[in-house]
Amino acid sequence: MVVETPENRVLFDYGLTPSKPPKYPMKVPRVDALFLTHSHLDHVGMSPYVCGEYGSTIWGSEVTLEVTVVLLQDSLKIAKYEGWSIPYDIHDVRRFTEESTIIRYGDRAHLGPLSVKAMDAGHIPGSTMYRIRENDGREIVFTGDINTVRTRLLEGAEPPVCDVLVMESTYAGRPHPPRKEVERAFLEKIEEVLDRGGRVIIPAFAVGRTQELVQVLSGIDEEKWLDGMGKRVSQIYLRNSDCLRSPGELRSALKQFRFVRTPYQRNDAAKAPMVLTTSGMLDGGPVLEYIRRAKDDPKSAILLTGYQVEDTNGRMLIDTGSMEIEGQVQKVRCEVQHYDFSAHAGHDELVRFAEMSKAEDIVLVHGDNRKELAQDLESFSR
Repeated sequence: MVVETPENRVLFDYGLTPSKPPKYPMKVPRVDALFLTHSHLDHVGMSPYVCGEYGSTIWGSEVTLEVTVVLLQDSLKIAKYEGWSIPYDIHDVRRFTEESTIIRYGDRAHLGPLSVKAMDAGHIPGSTMYRIRENDGREIVFTGDINTVRTRLLEGAEPPVCDVLVMESTYAGRPHPPRKEVERAFLEKIEEVLDRGGRVIIPAFAVGRTQELVQVLSGIDEEKWLDGMGKRVSQIYLRNSDCLRSPGELRSALKQFRFVRTPYQRNDAAKAPMVLTTSGMLDGGPVLEYIRRAKDDPKSAILLTGYQVEDTNGRMLIDTGSMEIEGQVQKVRCEVQHYDFSAHAGHDELVRFAEMSKAEDIVLVHGDNRKELAQDLESFSR
């Protein structure tokens, strides 16, 4: 979203489509500032471009800015390895760091005639909604990705009153099952697999999902390993503990895990009862080695914990029972299950959020099924 006045132009989020290779959006004209809602690549993956091209100031929570740099550096490394073109380089990522300004929840940034206030979005640690106030007093809220349900990591987002609501609609038309039911079914499946002598592989997104699952798994008294980028992100969260609902719980839960730091430890983790590892969509990372070693064991299980985007290994596995490993499509004979640990508000939560905002105008973004949600919003918006 771009907000333009006679004095300046302000951009909210600038991401990419995480395909192979990634799809980048059109290049924006000059912007004076870029506000980031959270550190997922579909919201921040193009952000270095505006730093390198225009020297734009980057605003975001401290956690968002720090984790974004980690993800951008990783994106450059992957692009170089795969031979993909990428519209920025390491110098632009350094410029991103130099041009970054922290905005905390409750703070306001003043940019000419615009005032921008940061609020907790409840999506992942550090995620932020922005309330933009114009000179005439009109207020626009840009939600980014939101979750209104309390999780182990975060409190849910509270809907701010505004005139115009620009709201995500990722799960329009799709409700979520209650979180406690999801956790219970997940833990029961793990117990079932371990009781039959199998191993449990839990692919998870490094940002947000890994940390939530670390806490969910803390009650299981079995050898547990943590591998992948989630280790580094967890340490960033603990250094910025005000972004967490209960930092003590995460810190305590992490102490129950053994961290994979060497190839020898990865070999040990592959033999252990349980490993939590990136990547969440099975498109790279240590998870591929663990699956390679367990795929032919019907007693073992892969427990997917996030949405699997089309054209990813994870989606292929769900749809066909096969996935690409070491450059070849291979049959996976171990059990595969999926659990809805979504960090997005479901359809009903989105409707309630919009209604409580009292917005006269609602703009739906970031979703493929907006029509159904729009119909449910017609009764109280223009």
